[in-house]
Amino acid sequence: MPMSAHGSESLRRCPASRNAPSPGHRRLEHRGVAGLTARRAGGGAPAARRGFTLIELLVVLVLVAIGAGVVSLALRDGAATKLEEEGARLAALLEGARAESRAAGVPVYWMPGQDERSSTAPTEGDVADAGFRFVGLPVRLNMPRHWLEPRVTAQIVGGKGLVLGPDAIVPPQRVVLSLDDRRIEVSTDGLAPFAVNLAPESAEAAR
Repeated sequence: MPMSAHGSESLRRCPASRNAPSPGHRRLEHRGVAGLTARRAGGGAPAARRGFTLIELLVVLVLVAIGAGVVSLALRDGAATKLEEEGARLAALLEGARAESRAAGVPVYWMPGQDERSSTAPTEGDVADAGFRFVGLPVRLNMPRHWLEPRVTAQIVGGKGLVLGPDAIVPPQRVVLSLDDRRIEVSTDGLAPFAVNLAPESAEAAR
């Protein structure tokens, strides 16, 4: 039976319709092409390396500084540390005695290594052998009489020792504290408070 023109046209369209890709397949092909294009555009170049931020660098510097401080404290000379503590303590005690002397209007002396039976005024070149004491202050004040470190010695330099009052202006005075081979100086120019300084020989060695 002869086939109509309409039937022939249908047969010619059928193979084309069977080979045509579905919408989903077209989307997959589109994604694959897009991905391939992106990879080609990149050329396979490695990603740029990320550098350190400013905050990260600051954190590293802070950690390094803390570590250096801990190491320096660990390596610090124990004798020097103890001597500095003794010097600061003595300077504070001397200033307290100066204030008491001015308030009471009585002479007050600081004497290293003297006992109760010694003379009331210090003599030049006194060297500590058993702590120290304040002469002229009321007993009720109960001022300290011993060093925190028993091996510390003290020597008054020049004059009659440490005169702490009652005058507001006292003579320039110095006392050298020693521990092992370390030396520091507690001194005043007569107007300023007693302060801790390097002893002259220690200052020369530091240079």
